[in-house]
Amino acid sequence: MTTTRHETGGADLASRLLPPGLRPAPDSRLSARLAECRAQGRPALVGYLPAGFPTVEESIEAAVALGANGADVVEIGIPYSDPVMDGPVIQQATTTALAHGFRVADVFRVVRAVAERTDAVPVVMTYWNPVLQMGVDTFAERLAEAGGAGIITPDLVPDEAGEWFEASQRHGLDRIFLVAPSSSRERLDLVAKASSGFVYAVSVMGVTGARERVSDAAEQLVADTRAAGAEHVCVGLGVSRREHVEEIGAYADGVIVGTALVKALGDGGPEAVAALTRELAGRGPS
Repeated sequence: MTTTRHETGGADLASRLLPPGLRPAPDSRLSARLAECRAQGRPALVGYLPAGFPTVEESIEAAVALGANGADVVEIGIPYSDPVMDGPVIQQATTTALAHGFRVADVFRVVRAVAERTDAVPVVMTYWNPVLQMGVDTFAERLAEAGGAGIITPDLVPDEAGEWFEASQRHGLDRIFLVAPSSSRERLDLVAKASSGFVYAVSVMGVTGARERVSDAAEQLVADTRAAGAEHVCVGLGVSRREHVEEIGAYADGVIVGTALVKALGDGGPEAVAALTRELAGRGPS
């Protein structure tokens, strides 16, 4: 993720790099769900699980359990052989998925199950190479057909996203780019204008993983990203407990949980995912 350079020009950077007429996805289900959660006085719970872990069928049931037990948004990861942003728990899960024969096309089965069997909004999180390999427009078309709302792209920056801008507009998908504590004001401005649905705010530097404390930089990053024009900002990396959800929910639109859910799936299957999701959402046992 390119966030450390110091650009100048502010809005000029966005006007130079973004195509004219770029707009949010029409009738964005992500934006609508986040606004609905805000109206209810709570943050959206965004849960991540990798497709294909430990098998494709089990990942489908786990994703459905996530969406049926309190997650507002289900973030489905595509396993990748070089996961530079992922911590050891997610790396091991994606390695297992690939070893068990996961193929990129399998992700659409998981998305479809979430869309058809829950009221959660499904999105895909993926490094960009798998999308390029399938073809950006083909991937976008298949994702939209399966009921997906958009893509989170940890290693794609707006500067290099021309083909994705076109495909997302064509197929009505949200573009979720990332910001980090190291992002300059110009970079925040660019990402806020390029994104739709929400902006993914990385609360700490480094790879994913559950932590005892969530970075103090997160609140300032959310404020700065909103000031740059982002409608919704969700915070991820380091969230593992209900207390984290409450803490972050005081200032962010959504709270993203990944490693803790993947660990629960590995330890106890979809039932453990369901139980942890209810806990994170502040629900009692079913």
